[in-house]
Amino acid sequence: MPSVVRAAQHLGSLVILATAVAGCSSTRPTTSPRADQRLTPQERIAHLLSRLTFGPRAGDAERVAAMGVDRWIDQQLNPESIPDSALDRALASLPDWRQPASQVGALSTAPAYIANMPMAALMKDSAAKAKLAQIRIVLASAATTDLFYAGKIAHAEASNRQLLEVVTDFWENHFSVYNGKMPSREALVVWDRDVLRPHALGKFRDLLGAVAHSPAMLYYLDNQLSMRGRINENYARELMELHTLGVDGGYTQKDVQEVARALTGWTIKRTATQQVFTFLPNQHDTATKVVLGHTLRGGRGVEDGEEVLDILARHPSTARHISFKLARRLVSDEPPPALVARAAATFMRTDGDIAAVVRTIVTSPEFFSRAAFRAKVKTPFELAVSTRRALDAVPDTTPTTARSIAQLGQPTFGWQTPDGWPERGDAWMNSGAIYRRIKFAGDVADGRVATASPTRWHSWAALSTQPIEGQVDGVVNGVLGGIVDSTTRQAMLAATGSGPGADGAGARRLREVLSIALSSPEFQRR
Repeated sequence: MPSVVRAAQHLGSLVILATAVAGCSSTRPTTSPRADQRLTPQERIAHLLSRLTFGPRAGDAERVAAMGVDRWIDQQLNPESIPDSALDRALASLPDWRQPASQVGALSTAPAYIANMPMAALMKDSAAKAKLAQIRIVLASAATTDLFYAGKIAHAEASNRQLLEVVTDFWENHFSVYNGKMPSREALVVWDRDVLRPHALGKFRDLLGAVAHSPAMLYYLDNQLSMRGRINENYARELMELHTLGVDGGYTQKDVQEVARALTGWTIKRTATQQVFTFLPNQHDTATKVVLGHTLRGGRGVEDGEEVLDILARHPSTARHISFKLARRLVSDEPPPALVARAAATFMRTDGDIAAVVRTIVTSPEFFSRAAFRAKVKTPFELAVSTRRALDAVPDTTPTTARSIAQLGQPTFGWQTPDGWPERGDAWMNSGAIYRRIKFAGDVADGRVATASPTRWHSWAALSTQPIEGQVDGVVNGVLGGIVDSTTRQAMLAATGSGPGADGAGARRLREVLSIALSSPEFQRR
């Protein structure tokens, strides 16, 4: 009997998780915490690891306890100080992530002389045949898996620089692009590796500039088509509404038009091997412009766009908008206004130092409050990766995890509009989504996900021979951070392991306990 069914029979994952949905999608209090709302030391560590990593691995809680919460946060905010050999090993099988963009792009498309060559002639040209063989390998790989997403998953699973990974994921959704509208195959690798990740904890102006020069963004929002006399406002509008000021940030339609004029000529060109940013002076509107009350004098070129980025990056509305979104990602769907105000003040005081803003948020009383504890619903990406990390899975560079995430409702950069994936828990929870999450938990527990076998879990051998009470305690401590609701515990204690299978009864029962734990509200939330 599949564990998803067994779980439902024993007060079941379905009942537990359905009950949790109401709590996940409701708005938690946003006032500053009272003393009796604060977390215990164990809860503080569990909360830290659920919010600032993609889920704890074996031994992480003990390492944080030994190091201290404050020191751990300090280290994570300085990722260059953290050795990351595990990630290097994981990426060894994904050469695209190690090669210069020009080499990644070199195999993106066939050279024109190959594309236009008759097949009979092609088969007699040894150089063309060799190049075509390379292209076929790449295209076959692209047909079965998205190499970009495999690399992103490997980063989230294996990297010791977990806060950098969490914040990079935040920016990838904030500056959302769509995989169905990219200028070249290498664009998403470059987007993550060279545009966002290096600036994720740096200065916001540097990050904004890297995005504005990115072929992925310029192509996605059509700025490569914008030129004097034929202006396209798409990027200018989203730059102000989504990327910087926010929808209520105080700009007008006239400001959108002026920013679009300032960005004319910002486009992309294809070299022999890749797409790159270029500025075309003959396509730029050189007349005087006024943006948010700032006059951009006439007769200039690329400086117009750079000054616009300066104005937007340092605007108080941008400080508030970015601080609100970071607090929503890291604290709660409706973050406390006082915390947002303090984070915005840090943004303005430090000239947009992202690490300083994150520090303000994650060291605050609001972050460590009971109202914030397990208040966020995991996205499908977070759920799949945290499951793998909890069970000591080897980082997956195959299509398997990417496909699982898509089946859970979050396909690879599959959100078509520039507002990004939903950031509130209620958007991720409906009857279909709940079923898919419970089925995923059952598939993992029953060993039907080849790259995340529970038998690899460090506690499997010892727990598979334990009585039910020992198994439940082991799963609670190893998967749920040692903190569990009585309803969830009772559901796990009701596991019988009576279903068919090659395992012994103790192992079958342990799979059932794991299935309930992985689909419980404690695991579905972060």
